[in-house]
Amino acid sequence: MQKVTTRITRSFRSGSWVAGFFTAAAGWIVVCVALASPLLGDEEPLTLQDHTGQVGCVAFSPDGKWLATAGSDWVIVRNAATGQPSRSLKGQVHFGPILSVAFSHDGKRLASTTPDGTIRVWDPATGRLSLTLKGHTNQVLSVAFSPDGKWLATGGADKTVKVWDAVTGQESLTQNEHIAAVRSVAYSPDGKHLVSASVDGAIKLWDSATGTDSQQLNGHKGSVESVTFSPDGKWLAIASTDMTAKVWDTAKRKEMLTLNGHTAEVRGVTFSPDGKLLATGSADKTVKLWDSATGRESLTLKGHTHQVRCVAFSPDGKRLASASLDKTVKVWDVTPRP
Repeated sequence: MQKVTTRITRSFRSGSWVAGFFTAAAGWIVVCVALASPLLGDEEPLTLQDHTGQVGCVAFSPDGKWLATAGSDWVIVRNAATGQPSRSLKGQVHFGPILSVAFSHDGKRLASTTPDGTIRVWDPATGRLSLTLKGHTNQVLSVAFSPDGKWLATGGADKTVKVWDAVTGQESLTQNEHIAAVRSVAYSPDGKHLVSASVDGAIKLWDSATGTDSQQLNGHKGSVESVTFSPDGKWLAIASTDMTAKVWDTAKRKEMLTLNGHTAEVRGVTFSPDGKLLATGSADKTVKLWDSATGRESLTLKGHTHQVRCVAFSPDGKRLASASLDKTVKVWDVTPRP
């Protein structure tokens, strides 16, 4: 009987196992067995390297046509399928780094914010500037369109949340209940609620029409960097500098899951379009995928050489974009296996 030697190693990204069997007659025979990951994340990502400075923002348009990337230099609007730049906004629209970007739900408008306290809204297809909103007295750190496209919410370092008429640019309401800079804002999918999160760890849920009936969620020990609703509005995911992300039940206002696994601050969080996955980006230079129902880590994506500041799924859920301070954006294939 031949002596058989077995060698087993783990694939770096995918979590699959590779088993090698050695026989004198045939030498090494390699068999790959996928045991852990249901995703294709072991493929090399598309890396976009045309920014000249750190990249902190990335967003897909809801129609899947555009990919916007932005950072310390400018906003680049790209073909979402290829990553090729369609146009860039340099000095003619914004002065200073871009702190946040968001598409309207029809994909026809893109909002961006900067440290000068202004918000600008423009047509991503033509680059034409349509609105300039002024009212914050410090940096505008986050921006979000309402699902119907009628309103625009912003959060600022001036500790305020503002809601604007997205057509006229008129300021509609201002909330002053936060006691520290507001890092992130997001609308619920039905548009009835607005969530805002602050560097003091406070998360507040508002009636989006009136700015009243606020309820505060507490649970993080650090700054809250990003908040997002699940597609069905039942869950709220929160990323924090305490190295965790948490998932809350929005109806019960109850913490349901804590995602532990990153070794540094968690900067970005987003749900997949079907709500089954959560993606997080961290200062530990990695992107992680999690089962949103159980909190189990599904996949770790490595390749960035500096902290990851933002993550975004494509509308079909097959790709995940990550923006990093290493001046790159990576687009990962996260298509489920058949």
